[in-house]
Amino acid sequence: MRTFVVAGVGRTTPAAAHHTILDRMADAQRSLRDLHDPLAVLAFSGWNDAGSAATDALGHLLDLSGATRVFSLDSDDFYDFQVHRPAVRRPRGGTRIIEWPSTDVWIGELCGRDVVLIIGPEPNLRWRSYVTSLISVLRSARPSMVLLLGALLADNAHTRPVPVTRTTANQELAERLGLEAPSYEGPTGITGMLADHCHEAGFDTISLWAAVPHYVAQPPHPRATQALLGRIEDLTDLTIDLGDLPELVRAWDRGVAELINEDPELAGYVASLEADQDEADLPEATGDAIAAEFQRYLRRRGDL
Repeated sequence: MRTFVVAGVGRTTPAAAHHTILDRMADAQRSLRDLHDPLAVLAFSGWNDAGSAATDALGHLLDLSGATRVFSLDSDDFYDFQVHRPAVRRPRGGTRIIEWPSTDVWIGELCGRDVVLIIGPEPNLRWRSYVTSLISVLRSARPSMVLLLGALLADNAHTRPVPVTRTTANQELAERLGLEAPSYEGPTGITGMLADHCHEAGFDTISLWAAVPHYVAQPPHPRATQALLGRIEDLTDLTIDLGDLPELVRAWDRGVAELINEDPELAGYVASLEADQDEADLPEATGDAIAAEFQRYLRRRGDL
């Protein structure tokens, strides 16, 4: 969200505001063009973000990379403020701060690699213009890979590894990395639209979707967040320090277990999901997945 300090009343003419936006965009493009072989990661809150798993994963990367915000899309163009209302904050000292919903572009560094991180609420208005603006940002940065993060509600057990689908419309990339081709049909969100437009713009684009159990979808969902970060590691060979996330997963597991133990009907439902998931022999339970997890563990220790 964009933050403004309200210290008095003032007016800005439309012409002055227009020049300010153009100046900010020009400065952002100069910063983005200075990057070397960057990785771009995008996530959007709302319909695309069950359990806030996707935006929490991107927030983890923001913290880890020491990212700096270089540009924000103009909120007035893309958000209905009766749906995404601005928030008033009063930090210490009593200064009144208004936080506006916005899509922010950040740049940082992970393991010596430049990263472009884009995060914001899914827009309410002018989706085509919104996508065009973000494609312009990406063209300035020239990323070697674009990762789009999402999370959806699904019928899977919270006691099993979180399934993460990995799809790309690029056949060569799919064959090289063992990815699936997109097959979804139905209503789509801004993440799906960006996947199509990024591919059409010539970027190597991969969508990662974590399946969040629908009966425990209240955010946060550290299990799904950790699963998304693990798949980013697999695709990029980055080593992502998980910090206190594993402990948050353990605490989340304990809390959910206590709630389910108090509800025999829900416990029976979870047992049926476990049986179905085990019978399906999901890729998350295969030897290849276990080996990939062990490789991530060794990279974090510095043994690889």
